Amino acid sequence: MEFVADLHLHSKYSRAVSRDMNLENMALWASKKGLDILSATDWTHPLWLREIREALVEDTKGLFKLKSQKDNKTKFILSVEVSSIYSQGGQTRRIHNLIFSPSFETSEKINAALVKRGCNLNSDGRPIIGLSSIALYELVFSIDKDTMIIPCHAWTPWFSLYGSNSGFDSIEECFGEFADKIYAIETGLSSDPYMNWQIKELENRSIVSSSDAHSMAKMGREATVFKSTKDKLSYQDIVDAIKQKSDDTKISYTIEFYPEEGKYHYTGHRNCNFVQDPNQTKENGDICPVCKRTLTVGVMHRVEELAQNHKLFPETAKINPNGVKWIVDPAKKHPPFVKLVPLNEIIAEALFSTVASQKVKDLFNSLCLKFGSELNILLKTPVADIQKEAGVRIAEGVARVRKGDIVILPGFDGQYGVVKIWDDKKTSEKQEEAVNQLGIDF
Repeated sequence: MEFVADLHLHSKYSRAVSRDMNLENMALWASKKGLDILSATDWTHPLWLREIREALVEDTKGLFKLKSQKDNKTKFILSVEVSSIYSQGGQTRRIHNLIFSPSFETSEKINAALVKRGCNLNSDGRPIIGLSSIALYELVFSIDKDTMIIPCHAWTPWFSLYGSNSGFDSIEECFGEFADKIYAIETGLSSDPYMNWQIKELENRSIVSSSDAHSMAKMGREATVFKSTKDKLSYQDIVDAIKQKSDDTKISYTIEFYPEEGKYHYTGHRNCNFVQDPNQTKENGDICPVCKRTLTVGVMHRVEELAQNHKLFPETAKINPNGVKWIVDPAKKHPPFVKLVPLNEIIAEALFSTVASQKVKDLFNSLCLKFGSELNILLKTPVADIQKEAGVRIAEGVARVRKGDIVILPGFDGQYGVVKIWDDKKTSEKQEEAVNQLGIDF
């Protein structure tokens, strides 16, 4: 069986997160999107921890379900993102780590230990602490050896393991004696597994992906898919799969954002409206020609800096019978992955609208209901069936996304990239056709 997992989310108790991000809404949207396992998330916050303790009941060991929705298939795992800001090697480090806990009891013990060390857990669901990554791992692992830590969005310039502005050049440099206990890294939106395959120390580590969603609509934009001989997974099954220590359960593939759409893919300055690719950065340096200050070095350039050969090996891809482009590891050390554009973005561009418009929301909901889930539509539903239900243009958009026939203006310095499925000429030519076909009043 396959289990689609989004292991990194945020709740209404984190900053800049929708007030609607509660367990019930997460579960509702999980069914729309085709997600089986979600992070219960933010459990360091005392009010949220109390809420999820009251709302959840253990289904299998270490995985939980809602008490109020007996028929809901969504399961929850306990994970939390922690922001460590500290000094090491004469430099300020800002590292975000994802902590997995096997039980509420373990989570409460970790919280108590953090508070004892002066950490403020009340202000944000993603707490900021002064402990180093080494000290954090030592604390967590001393409480429960079944815990696990994964570095979040590992390449983000300001807040990550490999970050160009506040990170490290290696896992060992960051985690010291606990480096061999770091079994995986999270790609983040601005990198994909192909980019991470270039790094030697990641050759035998898992590459996982999660959405880091701040609203329900963003859930599942990245996800990790597990394949198992079991019909139900436990916490330990997931951990063992990530550690690559299970014969029954393994990571089958990951679902990825197009990394160019991420906020830090290229080097640049948002306020100066200046951006450059890695080759330009090599030639011109990292000083902004507009303001003369240091540019925010993008993820792509940083990957090339740390790549074992400093020159990325070519991407290898295969197209399956559904027209989906899968990127495969030529060394066969990692599972494949697929890059997708969220369905609501496809619909919005097809209808010349925005993802927030009611007509886009309504069509998204009706398509998910008709075909089972967003992921079914993006990966499996025959294009002809999509066309019958939603029209030529949306069907064409899904087909283009599947094979990667799209254009993206890369993101930089905190600014998301811009996805264009159709070029401007085709968009203008097909606008009247789409309006007439769907009978939509613009």
